[in-house]
Amino acid sequence: QVQLVESGGGAVQAGGSLRLSCANSGRPVNRYTMAWFRQAPGKEREFVATIFWSGTTPRYADSVKGRFTVSRDSTKNTVFLQMNNLRPEDTAVYYCAAHRRPFSGTWFQGDFDSWGQGTQVTVSS
Repeated sequence: QVQLVESGGGAVQAGGSLRLSCANSGRPVNRYTMAWFRQAPGKEREFVATIFWSGTTPRYADSVKGRFTVSRDSTKNTVFLQMNNLRPEDTAVYYCAAHRRPFSGTWFQGDFDSWGQGTQVTVSS
């Protein structure tokens, strides 16, 4: 059984930074592609970043490129999302997700079948 537990959310002012963590039990991050998604109030959940099982270059949504960095610690089976220069439009619940298949390089939302409970990020202007 897969369990993903996010932490690190909070409230910051614009320009600030937060680091989210996702502790993964059940799917090794060096075998399963992991991703971060977010959902703002009244909006659909959207892709933020993905880190591939193979360690190849991560992918980012255009809106966060250059500001967010996804990484992992395979020894702790944990994935991170470092968020810098935060903007009010980054306000959302952030979710960690694990790919449904091992050794897969896709990152469509439907490819991920295990989700964390989410962590709230609030950025004030």
